[in-house]
Amino acid sequence: MAQRISPSTIVMLTIPPLLWAGNAVVGRMVHALVGPSMLNFLRWLFAFLILLPLAWRVLRPSGSVWRHWRRYTMLGLLGIGSYNALQYLALQTSTPVNVTLVAAGLPVWMLAVGALFFQAPVGRRQMLGAVLSIAGVLLVLSRGDWQQLVALRLVPGDLYMVLATIAWAFYSWLLLGTDEPRDIRASWSAFLMAQLVFGLGWSGAFAAAEWTLGGYHQITWGWPLAAALAFIALGPAVLAYRFWGEGVGRGGPVLAGFFLNLTPLFAALMSAAFLGELPHAYHGLAFALIVGGIVATSRRG
Repeated sequence: MAQRISPSTIVMLTIPPLLWAGNAVVGRMVHALVGPSMLNFLRWLFAFLILLPLAWRVLRPSGSVWRHWRRYTMLGLLGIGSYNALQYLALQTSTPVNVTLVAAGLPVWMLAVGALFFQAPVGRRQMLGAVLSIAGVLLVLSRGDWQQLVALRLVPGDLYMVLATIAWAFYSWLLLGTDEPRDIRASWSAFLMAQLVFGLGWSGAFAAAEWTLGGYHQITWGWPLAAALAFIALGPAVLAYRFWGEGVGRGGPVLAGFFLNLTPLFAALMSAAFLGELPHAYHGLAFALIVGGIVATSRRG
């Protein structure tokens, strides 16, 4: 008998792509003001301060996060320390179109990582969903003209985004690991704080290495950077990770991966809202393909 996802799960998995589309736009806007790893560190430092009043108990010496440090160190490395730093680094040399195109391969990486490392079977519906969803993303990126895809050229930033996408696939599967300790699973803020306390260490180490070796020796402080940090810390960091963790727990990492393909569609809609670029017929078709991929994956025999 088919099992359908609930409307609340759909909402949970739709909010993160919306916020992460804005994250990519903002990351590109401020790439000349701060280095990519430093931007990631500052983002999570602000997120830590936002979460501290809600989840300070996690940091107590008696908290179970320290006994399960291996799990949260790995989650912090993949989801907080690596993914966004690599994305911001990719935006230094790659176009938003190419970065979004590379990230669109996430459902395939979800299936591959699940099959190879987590003994997760791959069904025909999941394969069909992958084809439909990626076709929808390619339709948006090609602006309805498939010949435009031929003109795309890979640069180092695209390779960084491949690494980021693989890291996110592992992160999402690890979210379904062993049962969380009681004090951590008590609230979403506690679970995110357990990852953040270690992820902040990773992102800080990467930022220090970037400052020392990467040539990014200046931060241009001002209202543009402050506003950008406020947005990416509260929205794409705290709120998006809260909904993503809950959505993965309800629908599973493979299904969640297909929802991320809504990100380029939201980016197109943002362009229409803020840049005056009106949507076209292919946007509607792409939306139908992406939703078709989600529906095909969510119906399990």
